[in-house]
Amino acid sequence: MSARRAFIAIELSASVQDVIQKQTARLREALGESLVRWIPAGNIHLTLKFLGDLPASHVDFIKQMLSQEAAKHRRFDLQLGGLGAFPNSNQPRVLWLGLQASPALSALQRDIEAAAERLGYQKEQRAFSPHLTLGRTRQGLAAMDLQKISLGMASVQLGRIAPARVDSVHLFKSDLGPAGPLYTKLFSATLKTAA
Repeated sequence: MSARRAFIAIELSASVQDVIQKQTARLREALGESLVRWIPAGNIHLTLKFLGDLPASHVDFIKQMLSQEAAKHRRFDLQLGGLGAFPNSNQPRVLWLGLQASPALSALQRDIEAAAERLGYQKEQRAFSPHLTLGRTRQGLAAMDLQKISLGMASVQLGRIAPARVDSVHLFKSDLGPAGPLYTKLFSATLKTAA
């Protein structure tokens, strides 16, 4: 088997995905499909570590590493809420839903990053910025269109919208297709229950 694009992520439950879909409906309606490529609700996830091309021979090492790291961390809840954009609201390229960065999430991500680095994967140079990607702006938009996106985001207020239970981490592969990426779960590692 050849290498595949892979990442480690937290998957959201179907009920949380539904809440996100309902709470962001006004934003999607306001901006439409011509300005933003929206992520299907079922593809929204929290990336902890992007691995890049993962050779088939490395999959078992990643599974073992994920099992070991997950066993060190207790289950926890994430609080979702707030909208933002990367790199900023004046030049929006990625539209995202925010997360309250809990110490449990930061510790889990830091440990997975360090363990992946020990396996030879390059350490992410940017600081971990937990978010859920809702959509990406289309390429080549005029300044007027970018301003419309900024104004649309400013007009939609999202406070806390949903708590999300984190009880496992997952290894996904990503296959790019004409309709966008298709994510396939390759492995799941369960976090430990509270003592």
